Amino acid sequence: MSARISALMESTASGDRSAADALFSALYAELHRFAERELAKRGRDLTLGATTLLHEAYLDMAQREGLAFPDRGRFMAYAAKVMRSLIVDYARDRRARKRGGEFEIITFTEECAGPAPGTEDLEEIHVAIERLTAVDPSLAEVVDLKFFCGFSLGEIAAMRGASERTVQRAWEKARLFLYRSIGHGTVD
Repeated sequence: MSARISALMESTASGDRSAADALFSALYAELHRFAERELAKRGRDLTLGATTLLHEAYLDMAQREGLAFPDRGRFMAYAAKVMRSLIVDYARDRRARKRGGEFEIITFTEECAGPAPGTEDLEEIHVAIERLTAVDPSLAEVVDLKFFCGFSLGEIAAMRGASERTVQRAWEKARLFLYRSIGHGTVD
């Protein structure tokens, strides 16, 4: 991690609002790539753009008081979580509109589609990750960093100051939890 990013994180932790803005700007290109990658996974039916998603995430994060990030990995995981929540909200809103949330007259030649492919799965994944967060926030952070941000297990290990094998075990535990949660309802 660069000395500049470390200094910005320290300033952000002490409540410097301009440092938080500068931190977001310094990591903008990387965050934009994460947003593009996640939107690409969701298919062509999500019309939300990566830049819009990233700017909405910034606005969401800027409104929160007292956010502090001890390291780059936790900042990225938090940004990933915010973007994931925004995508889920967007997909829910889009599905609600398609089901009559915004009444409009259409002709029979227009396609009367149901929810966009993958949006129900996305919502299920989001709910499962929120359950995992309640049970073990560090496992949920690994999921956000791996699944959403696209970091390798080695990169996550370096961010967390842990061995790659430790992160791999955390990833496997998280995947098992999510599989059970999505495939079989709520995990006890």
